[in-house]
Amino acid sequence: MRFYFLLILSVFLNWEVGAQNAAINSYEPSPLFNSDEVFEITLKGDIRKLFNDRKENAKYHPFAFSYKINNQQHSLDIRVKTRGHFRKMRANCATPPLLLNFDTLPNLAKTIFKGQNKLKLVTTCVDEQFVVQEYLAYKIYQLITEKSFRVRLVKVIFEDSKRNKTKSARYGILLEDQNKMAKRNHSAIRKQLNVNPQTIDKESFLKMAVFQYLIGNTDWSVQYLHNIKLLVNHTGKLLVTVPYDFDMSGIVNTPYAAPAEALQLSSVRSRRYRGYCLDDMSEFESTFQLFNELKKEIYALYLNNTLIDKTYKKNTIKYLDKFYETINNKKLSKREFQYPCNSNGTGNIVIRGLKQYEENSKKNSDK
Repeated sequence: MRFYFLLILSVFLNWEVGAQNAAINSYEPSPLFNSDEVFEITLKGDIRKLFNDRKENAKYHPFAFSYKINNQQHSLDIRVKTRGHFRKMRANCATPPLLLNFDTLPNLAKTIFKGQNKLKLVTTCVDEQFVVQEYLAYKIYQLITEKSFRVRLVKVIFEDSKRNKTKSARYGILLEDQNKMAKRNHSAIRKQLNVNPQTIDKESFLKMAVFQYLIGNTDWSVQYLHNIKLLVNHTGKLLVTVPYDFDMSGIVNTPYAAPAEALQLSSVRSRRYRGYCLDDMSEFESTFQLFNELKKEIYALYLNNTLIDKTYKKNTIKYLDKFYETINNKKLSKREFQYPCNSNGTGNIVIRGLKQYEENSKKNSDK
């Protein structure tokens, strides 16, 4: 019996790796993320019906999707639905995040959306400036590693065809599809909860965790896949973390952002390193060196940007200065990055994520 069990298990694991390799090898480059030029897109349809459909099992709605780039107008018939958790709630955002489904339309090959199927669209929740600020957080991580989500900043116009109303253009972010991001990196997405962070590839994990510290983001966890995607390579063994959703970070500083109570932080602008305990600070050296090498490029994202106001630019440069002061000071860096080793601290708190938090709250209220 044990022999047959092991045989079946072996077949399953070989099939899983084979399926992952097939997915990895089918990647086709897309022109959408090869430029940082901002262009305008229009979604025309029953906007009110779409925005009112915020249920867990939201349905797709037919929309006319059009855009103009290089003086050429393109129109496509696509499907759109609401998505997300916190920003999907009406109490938090008037305009919910959306999922655009291109259904691999045959005429896509002649457009900038060639090779796309489903794309997340981050919309303006409070003020469009926060969209630009979150976009720049994605651009920082792109400098750090290719194992990151590519993004394209767009201006979004909503035309309600049923009521003949149009919402003026506001910034949005088109986010690379997770499977395409994985294939681009010769990997596949692994949906596995309760993965021990210490089993993740250490070099990539430290890049990610120090980046989260840089932008002042504590709203993530590996164990619950909260704002984290797991990549697995062709061997089925090497795991890498890819972060996303940075609206709760200190560098974006949205008015609704607040750290989890369990972390005992006064503000999202207060940084907290949330990696695992490393007693030997020499393990951070190569990661700190990388961030130092990228310093000019990271600062340039803000100093050379014409889409952010002077006050935000000035405050962000000061915020970055503090990060670099910390990683280049042995005493400060040890205090900050060995915080998870403090048994009396909150460095090992696991953020369950909004969905799990709501489920637990509902269970407790039903008792």
